[in-house]
Amino acid sequence: MAEAALKTQYYPTNEEDFGAITSQKAIVPYVASIIPIWRNEVQHPTFRLESRRYIGCKAKLVDWIFDLIAQETKNVHSFCDIFAGTGSVANRALALYDKVIINDFLYSNNIIYRAFFQDAPWSEAKIQDLLGRYNSVDPSTLPENYFSINFGDKFFDLLTARQIGYIREDIVKARPYLTDKEYAIVMASLIYSIDRMANTLGHYESYIKKPITPRKLVLRMINAGNYEGAEIYQRDSNELAREISADIVYIDPPYNSRQYSRFYHLLENLVQWNKPELFGSAMKPKEENMSDYCRNSAFRAFQDLVAHLDARYLVVSYNNTYKSKSTSSENKIRLEQIEEALNKCGVTHVYSHSFSPFNSGKTEFDDHKEYLFITQVDNERRNRAFSSILCGR
Repeated sequence: MAEAALKTQYYPTNEEDFGAITSQKAIVPYVASIIPIWRNEVQHPTFRLESRRYIGCKAKLVDWIFDLIAQETKNVHSFCDIFAGTGSVANRALALYDKVIINDFLYSNNIIYRAFFQDAPWSEAKIQDLLGRYNSVDPSTLPENYFSINFGDKFFDLLTARQIGYIREDIVKARPYLTDKEYAIVMASLIYSIDRMANTLGHYESYIKKPITPRKLVLRMINAGNYEGAEIYQRDSNELAREISADIVYIDPPYNSRQYSRFYHLLENLVQWNKPELFGSAMKPKEENMSDYCRNSAFRAFQDLVAHLDARYLVVSYNNTYKSKSTSSENKIRLEQIEEALNKCGVTHVYSHSFSPFNSGKTEFDDHKEYLFITQVDNERRNRAFSSILCGR
Protein backbone atom coordinates (compact mmCIF):
# COMPACT_ATOMS: atom_id res chain seq x y z
CA MET A 1 0.00 0.00 0.00
CA ALA A 2 1.45 3.34 -1.02
CA GLU A 3 2.22 5.77 1.78
CA ALA A 4 0.68 8.69 -0.14
CA ALA A 5 -2.61 6.88 -0.65
CA LEU A 6 -2.88 6.08 3.01
CA LYS A 7 -2.19 9.67 4.02
CA THR A 8 -4.75 11.27 1.76
CA GLN A 9 -7.55 9.00 2.88
CA TYR A 10 -6.65 9.07 6.55
CA TYR A 11 -6.00 12.63 7.63
CA PRO A 12 -8.90 15.07 8.06
CA THR A 13 -8.81 18.60 6.73
CA ASN A 14 -11.05 19.91 9.52
CA GLU A 15 -12.06 19.00 13.10
CA GLU A 16 -13.88 15.81 12.12
CA ASP A 17 -14.14 13.10 14.71
CA PHE A 18 -10.89 11.14 14.74
CA GLY A 19 -12.61 7.84 15.39
CA ALA A 20 -14.70 8.22 12.26
CA ILE A 21 -11.58 8.99 10.24
CA THR A 22 -10.08 5.67 11.28
CA SER A 23 -13.23 3.65 10.63
CA GLN A 24 -13.32 0.96 7.95
CA LYS A 25 -15.08 3.28 5.52
CA ALA A 26 -12.31 5.86 5.71
CA ILE A 27 -9.45 3.45 5.08
CA VAL A 28 -8.31 2.29 1.65
CA PRO A 29 -9.79 -1.01 0.42
CA TYR A 30 -6.56 -2.94 1.01
CA VAL A 31 -6.58 -2.03 4.69
CA ALA A 32 -10.31 -2.73 5.04
CA SER A 33 -9.78 -6.22 3.63
CA ILE A 34 -7.37 -7.14 6.41
CA ILE A 35 -9.14 -5.43 9.32
CA PRO A 36 -10.23 -8.81 10.81
CA ILE A 37 -6.55 -9.85 10.85
CA TRP A 38 -5.18 -6.81 12.65
CA ARG A 39 -8.12 -6.65 15.06
CA ASN A 40 -7.13 -10.15 16.18
CA GLU A 41 -3.48 -9.07 16.51
CA VAL A 42 -4.10 -6.01 18.63
CA GLN A 43 -6.39 -8.01 20.91
CA HIS A 44 -3.41 -9.98 22.20
CA PRO A 45 -2.82 -9.46 25.92
CA THR A 46 -1.78 -5.89 26.64
CA PHE A 47 1.72 -4.98 27.75
CA ARG A 48 2.10 -4.66 31.50
CA LEU A 49 4.36 -1.98 32.92
CA GLU A 50 7.09 -4.55 33.63
CA SER A 51 7.06 -5.93 30.08
CA ARG A 52 10.27 -4.21 28.98
CA ARG A 53 13.98 -4.73 29.43
CA TYR A 54 15.61 -2.12 31.64
CA ILE A 55 18.74 -2.04 33.75
CA GLY A 56 18.05 -1.73 37.47
CA CYS A 57 14.38 -2.73 37.21
CA LYS A 58 12.89 -3.44 40.65
CA ALA A 59 9.84 -5.39 39.45
CA LYS A 60 11.02 -8.60 41.17
CA LEU A 61 11.80 -6.77 44.40
CA VAL A 62 8.67 -4.68 44.99
CA ASP A 63 7.10 -7.19 47.40
CA TRP A 64 10.24 -7.24 49.54
CA ILE A 65 10.60 -3.44 49.39
CA PHE A 66 7.02 -2.68 50.38
CA ASP A 67 6.89 -5.35 53.09
CA LEU A 68 9.81 -3.60 54.77
CA ILE A 69 8.29 -0.16 54.23
CA ALA A 70 5.07 -1.32 55.89
CA GLN A 71 7.08 -2.70 58.78
CA GLU A 72 9.13 0.48 59.32
CA THR A 73 6.72 3.35 58.60
CA LYS A 74 3.46 4.74 60.03
CA ASN A 75 0.63 6.98 58.83
CA VAL A 76 1.87 7.25 55.27
CA HIS A 77 -0.36 8.98 52.71
CA SER A 78 2.12 10.25 50.11
CA PHE A 79 5.06 8.68 48.31
CA CYS A 80 7.68 9.95 45.88
CA ASP A 81 9.70 7.79 43.50
CA ILE A 82 12.28 10.38 42.52
CA PHE A 83 14.35 8.15 40.15
CA ALA A 84 11.42 6.12 38.89
CA GLY A 85 13.07 4.15 36.05
CA THR A 86 10.59 1.56 34.82
CA GLY A 87 7.98 2.86 37.28
CA SER A 88 7.47 -0.52 38.97
CA VAL A 89 7.94 0.89 42.48
CA ALA A 90 5.66 3.86 41.76
CA ASN A 91 3.10 1.46 40.31
CA ARG A 92 2.89 -0.44 43.59
CA ALA A 93 2.80 2.81 45.58
CA LEU A 94 -0.22 4.00 43.58
CA ALA A 95 -2.17 1.05 44.95
CA LEU A 96 -1.29 2.00 48.54
CA TYR A 97 -1.12 5.77 48.95
CA ASP A 98 -3.27 8.81 48.20
CA LYS A 99 -0.57 10.77 46.35
CA VAL A 100 2.40 9.42 44.40
CA ILE A 101 5.02 11.65 42.79
CA ILE A 102 6.75 9.95 39.84
CA ASN A 103 9.89 11.48 38.36
CA ASP A 104 12.59 10.58 35.86
CA PHE A 105 14.48 12.82 33.45
CA LEU A 106 14.42 10.44 30.47
CA TYR A 107 11.88 11.37 27.79
CA SER A 108 11.05 7.73 27.10
CA ASN A 109 10.33 6.97 30.76
CA ASN A 110 8.24 10.11 31.19
CA ILE A 111 5.96 9.27 28.30
CA ILE A 112 5.53 5.76 29.67
CA TYR A 113 4.42 7.16 33.05
CA ARG A 114 1.92 9.44 31.32
CA ALA A 115 0.59 6.48 29.36
CA PHE A 116 0.20 4.13 32.31
CA PHE A 117 -0.62 6.53 35.15
CA GLN A 118 -1.84 9.96 34.01
CA ASP A 119 -5.38 10.79 35.04
CA ALA A 120 -6.65 12.20 31.76
CA PRO A 121 -9.27 11.37 29.08
CA TRP A 122 -8.59 8.76 26.40
CA SER A 123 -10.44 6.42 24.08
CA GLU A 124 -9.33 2.82 23.78
CA ALA A 125 -11.29 2.39 20.53
CA LYS A 126 -9.48 5.34 18.94
CA ILE A 127 -6.09 3.94 19.92
CA GLN A 128 -6.93 0.41 18.81
CA ASP A 129 -7.98 1.73 15.41
CA LEU A 130 -4.73 3.65 15.05
CA LEU A 131 -2.57 0.69 16.13
CA GLY A 132 -4.50 -1.53 13.77
CA ARG A 133 -3.79 0.80 10.87
CA TYR A 134 -0.08 0.75 11.69
CA ASN A 135 -0.12 -3.05 11.89
CA SER A 136 -1.67 -3.19 8.42
CA VAL A 137 1.17 -1.30 6.73
CA ASP A 138 3.26 -3.31 4.28
CA PRO A 139 6.84 -2.13 5.04
CA SER A 140 8.13 -3.27 1.64
CA THR A 141 6.14 -0.41 0.05
CA LEU A 142 7.64 2.26 2.30
CA PRO A 143 10.58 4.48 1.33
CA GLU A 144 13.67 4.85 3.48
CA ASN A 145 13.34 7.29 6.38
CA TYR A 146 15.43 8.74 9.21
CA PHE A 147 14.94 5.70 11.43
CA SER A 148 15.63 3.06 8.78
CA ILE A 149 18.69 4.87 7.41
CA ASN A 150 20.27 5.09 10.84
CA PHE A 151 19.06 1.95 12.63
CA GLY A 152 18.06 -0.47 9.85
CA ASP A 153 20.10 -3.70 9.71
CA LYS A 154 21.64 -2.70 13.03
CA PHE A 155 19.12 -2.57 15.88
CA PHE A 156 16.27 -3.83 13.68
CA ASP A 157 15.98 -5.49 10.30
CA LEU A 158 15.63 -2.93 7.50
CA LEU A 159 11.92 -3.45 6.80
CA THR A 160 10.99 -3.24 10.47
CA ALA A 161 13.09 -0.08 10.81
CA ARG A 162 11.23 1.43 7.85
CA GLN A 163 7.90 0.64 9.49
CA ILE A 164 9.01 2.11 12.84
CA GLY A 165 10.16 5.32 11.15
CA TYR A 166 6.95 5.55 9.14
CA ILE A 167 4.81 5.02 12.26
CA ARG A 168 6.72 7.64 14.22
CA GLU A 169 6.34 10.20 11.45
CA ASP A 170 2.66 9.36 11.15
CA ILE A 171 2.14 9.86 14.88
CA VAL A 172 3.36 13.44 14.40
CA LYS A 173 0.55 13.99 11.91
CA ALA A 174 -2.00 12.25 14.13
CA ARG A 175 -0.97 14.24 17.21
CA PRO A 176 -3.54 17.09 16.81
CA TYR A 177 -6.36 14.53 16.96
CA LEU A 178 -5.11 12.76 20.10
CA THR A 179 -5.39 13.80 23.73
CA ASP A 180 -2.11 13.95 25.65
CA LYS A 181 -2.96 10.62 27.28
CA GLU A 182 -3.79 8.99 23.92
CA TYR A 183 -0.56 10.28 22.40
CA ALA A 184 1.42 8.87 25.34
CA ILE A 185 -0.34 5.48 25.06
CA VAL A 186 0.40 5.20 21.34
CA MET A 187 4.05 6.12 21.92
CA ALA A 188 4.36 3.71 24.85
CA SER A 189 2.79 0.93 22.77
CA LEU A 190 5.38 1.60 20.08
CA ILE A 191 8.23 1.53 22.62
CA TYR A 192 7.09 -1.71 24.25
CA SER A 193 6.41 -3.40 20.90
CA ILE A 194 9.80 -2.63 19.36
CA ASP A 195 11.71 -3.37 22.57
CA ARG A 196 10.83 -7.03 22.16
CA MET A 197 12.26 -7.05 18.62
CA ALA A 198 15.44 -5.06 19.17
CA ASN A 199 18.64 -6.77 18.08
CA THR A 200 20.32 -6.06 21.42
CA LEU A 201 21.12 -7.56 24.81
CA GLY A 202 18.50 -5.35 26.45
CA HIS A 203 19.78 -1.81 25.92
CA TYR A 204 20.99 0.31 22.99
CA GLU A 205 24.65 0.77 23.88
CA SER A 206 25.36 -1.59 20.98
CA TYR A 207 23.66 -4.12 18.73
CA ILE A 208 24.39 -7.79 18.08
CA LYS A 209 26.72 -8.15 15.09
CA LYS A 210 24.84 -11.01 13.46
CA PRO A 211 22.30 -11.21 10.62
CA ILE A 212 18.84 -10.26 11.86
CA THR A 213 15.97 -12.65 11.27
CA PRO A 214 13.05 -10.51 9.99
CA ARG A 215 9.95 -10.52 12.18
CA LYS A 216 6.57 -8.91 11.72
CA LEU A 217 6.09 -5.80 13.85
CA VAL A 218 2.75 -5.94 15.66
CA LEU A 219 1.89 -3.01 17.92
CA ARG A 220 -0.06 -3.99 21.02
CA MET A 221 -1.86 -1.87 23.58
CA ILE A 222 -0.35 -1.22 26.95
CA ASN A 223 -2.35 -1.83 30.12
CA ALA A 224 -3.09 1.87 30.61
CA GLY A 225 -4.84 3.16 33.70
CA ASN A 226 -5.94 6.42 35.30
CA TYR A 227 -4.66 7.30 38.77
CA GLU A 228 -6.10 10.38 40.41
CA GLY A 229 -3.20 10.64 42.88
CA ALA A 230 -0.37 10.50 40.32
CA GLU A 231 1.88 13.55 39.87
CA ILE A 232 4.31 13.07 36.99
CA TYR A 233 7.52 15.05 36.47
CA GLN A 234 10.49 15.03 34.12
CA ARG A 235 13.03 16.89 36.22
CA ASP A 236 16.54 16.71 37.57
CA SER A 237 15.96 14.94 40.90
CA ASN A 238 18.12 17.29 42.94
CA GLU A 239 16.23 20.30 41.63
CA LEU A 240 12.85 18.67 42.20
CA ALA A 241 13.87 17.75 45.76
CA ARG A 242 13.76 21.43 46.67
CA GLU A 243 10.12 21.79 45.56
CA ILE A 244 8.20 18.71 46.71
CA SER A 245 7.23 16.99 49.94
CA ALA A 246 6.06 13.45 50.68
CA ASP A 247 5.81 11.14 53.66
CA ILE A 248 8.18 8.70 51.95
CA VAL A 249 10.77 9.45 49.29
CA TYR A 250 12.15 6.36 47.56
CA ILE A 251 15.64 6.87 46.14
CA ASP A 252 17.17 4.55 43.55
CA PRO A 253 19.64 6.54 41.45
CA PRO A 254 22.09 5.08 38.95
CA TYR A 255 25.21 4.06 40.85
CA ASN A 256 27.76 3.32 38.14
CA SER A 257 29.17 5.04 35.07
CA ARG A 258 26.41 3.85 32.75
CA GLN A 259 24.51 6.93 31.63
CA TYR A 260 20.92 5.88 31.04
CA SER A 261 20.40 8.59 28.42
CA ARG A 262 23.16 6.86 26.40
CA PHE A 263 22.05 3.30 27.10
CA TYR A 264 18.53 4.16 25.88
CA HIS A 265 19.50 6.77 23.29
CA LEU A 266 17.45 5.11 20.54
CA LEU A 267 14.25 5.35 22.58
CA GLU A 268 15.08 8.92 23.63
CA ASN A 269 15.61 9.81 19.97
CA LEU A 270 12.36 8.10 18.96
CA VAL A 271 10.32 9.97 21.57
CA GLN A 272 11.83 13.43 21.01
CA TRP A 273 11.94 12.95 17.23
CA ASN A 274 14.24 15.90 16.59
CA LYS A 275 16.22 13.76 14.10
CA PRO A 276 19.70 14.80 15.28
CA GLU A 277 22.93 13.86 13.57
CA LEU A 278 24.17 10.53 14.93
CA PHE A 279 27.68 9.28 15.60
CA GLY A 280 29.61 6.05 16.10
CA SER A 281 28.68 2.44 15.47
CA ALA A 282 25.72 2.64 17.89
CA MET A 283 24.37 5.77 16.11
CA LYS A 284 24.15 8.01 19.20
CA PRO A 285 23.38 11.74 19.21
CA LYS A 286 25.51 14.27 21.04
CA GLU A 287 25.44 13.88 24.81
CA GLU A 288 22.46 15.25 26.74
CA ASN A 289 20.64 14.50 30.01
CA MET A 290 23.82 13.27 31.68
CA SER A 291 23.55 12.35 35.36
CA ASP A 292 25.97 13.40 38.11
CA TYR A 293 25.19 10.07 39.78
CA CYS A 294 27.21 8.34 37.04
CA ARG A 295 30.27 10.51 37.70
CA ASN A 296 32.82 10.95 40.47
CA SER A 297 30.58 13.69 41.89
CA ALA A 298 27.89 11.09 42.72
CA PHE A 299 28.31 11.12 46.50
CA ARG A 300 28.19 14.92 46.60
CA ALA A 301 24.97 14.82 44.57
CA PHE A 302 23.50 12.21 46.92
CA GLN A 303 24.27 14.27 50.00
CA ASP A 304 22.69 17.33 48.38
CA LEU A 305 19.58 15.29 47.59
CA VAL A 306 18.97 13.87 51.07
CA ALA A 307 19.77 17.23 52.68
CA HIS A 308 17.00 18.99 50.76
CA LEU A 309 14.19 16.42 50.67
CA ASP A 310 11.10 17.26 52.71
CA ALA A 311 10.14 13.76 53.87
CA ARG A 312 9.38 11.84 57.03
CA TYR A 313 11.10 8.71 55.70
CA LEU A 314 13.88 8.13 53.19
CA VAL A 315 14.00 4.70 51.55
CA VAL A 316 17.12 3.98 49.51
CA SER A 317 17.78 1.00 47.25
CA TYR A 318 21.39 0.06 46.69
CA ASN A 319 23.17 -2.89 45.13
CA ASN A 320 26.75 -4.04 45.50
CA THR A 321 27.75 -3.94 41.86
CA TYR A 322 30.98 -2.23 42.87
CA LYS A 323 32.31 -5.81 43.26
CA SER A 324 31.61 -6.41 39.58
CA LYS A 325 34.37 -7.55 37.26
CA SER A 326 33.19 -4.94 34.74
CA THR A 327 34.75 -1.48 35.15
CA SER A 328 31.61 0.23 33.86
CA SER A 329 29.60 -1.47 36.61
CA GLU A 330 31.76 -0.23 39.47
CA ASN A 331 29.70 1.91 41.82
CA LYS A 332 30.35 5.64 42.06
CA ILE A 333 28.94 5.64 45.61
CA ARG A 334 30.02 3.00 48.09
CA LEU A 335 27.82 1.24 50.63
CA GLU A 336 29.60 2.93 53.52
CA GLN A 337 28.95 6.37 52.04
CA ILE A 338 25.22 5.72 51.71
CA GLU A 339 25.10 4.61 55.33
CA GLU A 340 27.12 7.64 56.44
CA ALA A 341 24.82 10.13 54.69
CA LEU A 342 21.60 8.50 55.90
CA ASN A 343 22.78 8.22 59.49
CA LYS A 344 23.16 12.00 59.43
CA CYS A 345 19.46 12.23 58.52
CA GLY A 346 18.09 10.05 61.31
CA VAL A 347 17.80 6.51 62.65
CA THR A 348 18.54 4.14 59.77
CA HIS A 349 17.84 0.43 59.41
CA VAL A 350 19.55 -1.66 56.73
CA TYR A 351 18.22 -4.80 55.06
CA SER A 352 19.75 -7.03 52.38
CA HIS A 353 18.35 -9.49 49.88
CA SER A 354 20.20 -11.84 47.52
CA PHE A 355 19.21 -10.97 44.00
CA SER A 356 20.27 -11.73 40.42
CA PRO A 357 19.99 -8.44 38.51
CA PHE A 358 19.29 -7.77 34.85
CA ASN A 359 22.59 -8.52 33.07
CA SER A 360 23.39 -7.23 29.59
CA GLY A 361 25.82 -10.09 29.01
CA LYS A 362 29.35 -8.89 29.86
CA THR A 363 29.06 -8.19 33.58
CA GLU A 364 29.77 -10.88 36.17
CA PHE A 365 28.44 -10.47 39.71
CA ASP A 366 29.72 -12.38 42.73
CA ASP A 367 27.31 -12.69 45.66
CA HIS A 368 25.12 -9.89 44.36
CA LYS A 369 22.86 -8.32 46.98
CA GLU A 370 20.24 -5.61 47.00
CA TYR A 371 20.25 -3.38 50.07
CA LEU A 372 17.37 -1.32 51.39
CA PHE A 373 17.98 1.55 53.80
CA ILE A 374 15.00 2.99 55.66
CA THR A 375 15.61 6.23 57.55
CA GLN A 376 13.18 8.00 59.86
CA VAL A 377 14.17 11.60 59.28
CA ASP A 378 15.16 13.79 62.20
CA ASN A 379 15.14 17.27 60.66
CA GLU A 380 17.13 18.93 63.44
CA ARG A 381 19.85 16.29 63.23
CA ARG A 382 19.94 16.42 59.43
CA ASN A 383 19.98 20.21 59.19
CA ARG A 384 22.85 20.37 61.64
CA ALA A 385 24.85 17.70 59.79
CA PHE A 386 24.30 19.24 56.35
CA SER A 387 24.38 22.92 57.37
CA SER A 388 27.07 23.79 54.84
CA ILE A 389 25.06 22.23 51.99
CA LEU A 390 21.83 23.89 53.06
CA CYS A 391 23.59 27.25 53.24
CA GLY A 392 24.86 26.77 49.70
CA ARG A 393 28.52 26.44 50.66
